[in-house]
Amino acid sequence: MLIKAAQKTYEHNIRTTMENFELLAPAGNFDKLKTAIYFGADAVYVGGTAFSLRAFSENFNDEEMKQAVGYVHAAGKKIYVAVNILARNRDFERIGEYLKFLESIQVDAVILSDPGIVELCARECKNLTIHLSTQSSTLNKYSAKFWVKQGVKRIVLARELSLAEVKEIADYCGGEIEIFIHGAMCISYSGRCLLSNYLSGRDGNRGTCVQCCRWEYEIREKNKGGDFLPVMEDSRGTYIFNSKDLNLIDYLDEVKKTGAVSLKIEGRMKSEYYLATVVNAYRRAIDAYEKFGADYKQDRTFDEEVNKTAHRAFTTAYTLGNNDQTVNYSDSQSRGDRTFAAFVLGSEQDEKGEYVLIEMRNRFKIGDELEILSPGENFNKVIKVCEMTDDLTGAAIDDAKLVQQKIRLYTPLKLTRGDILRK
Repeated sequence: MLIKAAQKTYEHNIRTTMENFELLAPAGNFDKLKTAIYFGADAVYVGGTAFSLRAFSENFNDEEMKQAVGYVHAAGKKIYVAVNILARNRDFERIGEYLKFLESIQVDAVILSDPGIVELCARECKNLTIHLSTQSSTLNKYSAKFWVKQGVKRIVLARELSLAEVKEIADYCGGEIEIFIHGAMCISYSGRCLLSNYLSGRDGNRGTCVQCCRWEYEIREKNKGGDFLPVMEDSRGTYIFNSKDLNLIDYLDEVKKTGAVSLKIEGRMKSEYYLATVVNAYRRAIDAYEKFGADYKQDRTFDEEVNKTAHRAFTTAYTLGNNDQTVNYSDSQSRGDRTFAAFVLGSEQDEKGEYVLIEMRNRFKIGDELEILSPGENFNKVIKVCEMTDDLTGAAIDDAKLVQQKIRLYTPLKLTRGDILRK
């Protein structure tokens, strides 16, 4: 059933990759996976219930992983599984069996970081493609070449590199190169953080990070009266560890020159709305770049889109060279220009005529204007809420304020399951 649904719903998105960019999106659960595919991702990366660095994400149990592989492959896309913990001795009692399982269900690749796991996988799972996680902090062409010799097909490079360095590595190493192009940045070296374990006992390198780099801090001078010293303080506090978010949507032409084949969006723990917005923006930007070249930048829609979901201030990080503007010194709060109003379940008909069946997410009322987020031609069209009824009772309503309430919204536009309405 899932496979047939994927074939029917997403066949318009089927495309070949590697000749052009691969757009790689996170999927923290099955609903997010469907969203990523619907809005145009070429591949998704997921985690299982063990051995993944997003333990607080819902993740996929073994049966769900099987279904996910079938669903993604039916859509003509690829699925990569993160097995990227830095392993302890005890982990090797089970990890070989898990890799064999992933091989048997034909995932397209595993994302590994631990040298011991890489060696084990290359030796015992000959049909399992290996991608090297950014957790391995690959920063130079010689390290990249070393990993390729160990059987690694693709290297996810460290986020501290410039695009010039990425090109040098890609030209030399003989393997595929993947880079991050959008999402949260870690204040620690390539995401290998020790702060969380030290302050809370939850190890970020084993998937249980508490994101203590987002906490507010003060510094006390021990030898001068014990006074607290502000560090770029404002009304909300201090943000000495707080990184801006990466955004390279205006630099696809520069990225293309590096030879990187896969562009990765960060965020297995981000919302469906965030995922839909960002994937849709990059899908459209990549398609426009492949059609118009660098002139795609003249269309500001793509840049405007990534501002419509919650994010911290944007940065290009180190991609264009040394950058001292990666930290939010004044404000750590996420913000976006739109909110997720409703999820479209499909178009149907009753005695009043055609309607869109939606599931409410955030409050809206009669008279409000809702913007359509869609991979299709209704993208960014606006509908005015004029008439709606409760799907269960048939009663007319003028205020949608019950989360997950199913509502019949009467509109001349025929929307597709998976579309999103935002306010």
